[in-house]
Parts: sequence; structure tokens; C-alpha cells
Amino acid sequence: MMANCTVLDWQGKEAGESSIDLKTAKESSAADLLHRAVLRQQAHSRQGTASTLTRSEVRGGGRKPYKQKGTGRARQGSIRTPLRPGGGIIFGPKPRKYNLEMNRKERRLALRTALMSRISDAKIIKDFGSKLEVPKTSEILALLKRVGINADGKILIILNKPSEIIKRSIRNLEKIKLISSDQLNVFDLLNANSLVIGEDALSTIKEVYGND
Repeated sequence: MMANCTVLDWQGKEAGESSIDLKTAKESSAADLLHRAVLRQQAHSRQGTASTLTRSEVRGGGRKPYKQKGTGRARQGSIRTPLRPGGGIIFGPKPRKYNLEMNRKERRLALRTALMSRISDAKIIKDFGSKLEVPKTSEILALLKRVGINADGKILIILNKPSEIIKRSIRNLEKIKLISSDQLNVFDLLNANSLVIGEDALSTIKEVYGND
């Protein structure tokens, strides 16, 4: 799949053109592939540390609460039975891994498919923030306005190696997420309303993902 992109400068004016041609999944299988990729990413972010105590792990419970016979009540052998307050938990969660398997070829295909499905929503910026000498959030907001991006929506900015100045300019903007080109992931690509990609980052993406 090939797409042509207009490259804009920091003032939002046309500064050239670029194209990107990446192999994507077939239309019939793309939705399933992307769904599995997002599920895998979300599953891998789960800590899986939830844990409860079974009746054998709860402190105490060595004594019998009352005698076996003669009370008219159901027999009980421990005060830590799951049937009593403070007792163990039946079938409660234990530490586990939620990881889902997906081979490298599928992961790369899902990433390329997600990127190409959003490339029409992307603005390609030449020399992103290279003239910023001090962190300035207002400059980032002004750029978004110049290129026609609504700052109220979720925005993903992809740069090659964002400088500390750019990071500090963006960190106060709650709905803007900044990632480097080597951190591309399916969830962020699909979750954003708009994409901003540095021209050099686009070149890196083509180089890294255009070899399959």
C-alpha cells in the first residue's frame, strides 16, 4: 500500500512531498489482526500481581471453633474456612502472566497496517521543533493550530529522538502523547485522533518497516 504525504514546515506551509509504501494485511483479515495486536499489548501491560489467600494460607485456624457434636450446628474444623468471615478465598486470583502470543511477522504486519490506516490523518512536519531554544508549550499548540489539528482531541507525536526541550514543551499537554519512532505500537496509532510525524521519523519508519 502506497500513500503520498505533503511535508509541512514549522509555519504550516508546504515544504515538499514524501511517500510511504508498506505492506499491509488483506482487508478481510486486517480487523482481526489489529484486534489481536491491541489485546496483546493491553494484556502485556497488566501486572498480574493480584493475589488472595486460600484457607491453608490464612493466619490462624488451628483450633476447632466448637465441639463436633451436640451443638445442633454444622460441623466445623477450622475458623479459617471460606464459609466464615476472615476465612480463605475460594478460587481467588493468584499471580499470573496475561501474555498473549503473536509472532514477530504478525506483530510487524499489524504495526504497518495500523500506521497505513492512519496515514491520511497524519501531518508530516519538517525539522520539528528544531528552532525551539527553550521549552515552550504555546509553540506546540500554535503549530497544531497552523496545521489544522484540534488540540482538544488525542494527538500522537512521533519523532526520531525528541530533545529534552521538546519533551518539556509537550509534557504539560494532557491529550498529547510523544513517542520516538522506535516505540511505535498499534494501540497508540489507533487510539489517537490525529498524528504528527517528524519527516526524519517517517524516513526511519520506512527504513525499518519497509524491508519485509
